[in-house]
Amino acid sequence: MLVAILQTLFERDLNKLKLEIESYRSEDTIWRVEKSISNSAGNLCLHLIGNLNTYIGAELGGSGYVRHRELEFSRKDVPRAELVAGIEATRLVVGAALAQLPDEQLSQEYPVQVFESETSTAHMLLHLATHLTYHLGQINYHRRLLDA
Repeated sequence: MLVAILQTLFERDLNKLKLEIESYRSEDTIWRVEKSISNSAGNLCLHLIGNLNTYIGAELGGSGYVRHRELEFSRKDVPRAELVAGIEATRLVVGAALAQLPDEQLSQEYPVQVFESETSTAHMLLHLATHLTYHLGQINYHRRLLDA
């Protein structure tokens, strides 16, 4: 049951992420930083794509994705269409990985130690869902503040 709930939440929030990126009136503003805003919406978007493709796509779904985390924050001026395509591809990878995940695996140890101590797959997936939501909120606020 929890897997189905997580599928719904990831689907919803990745669709919202796509809508946020599409809603910028100026594509340049996606990459804008100002004052104490240190991460652009574009870099946060790349970070979410890399994060979910790594921890759900590769680790749980066996996608073969190889992460280049430093590029998530150093790349600039990636075209909006490329960001949107990346979000859509991530949505499909996450959906496929979760669709084949048996509920019993949720109580098992997540395959890679990410935090200071081992954690369950359920804990990791809940962390990833809240991580997505956290950055989605930052992107929404970034758009409303800087794309006026």
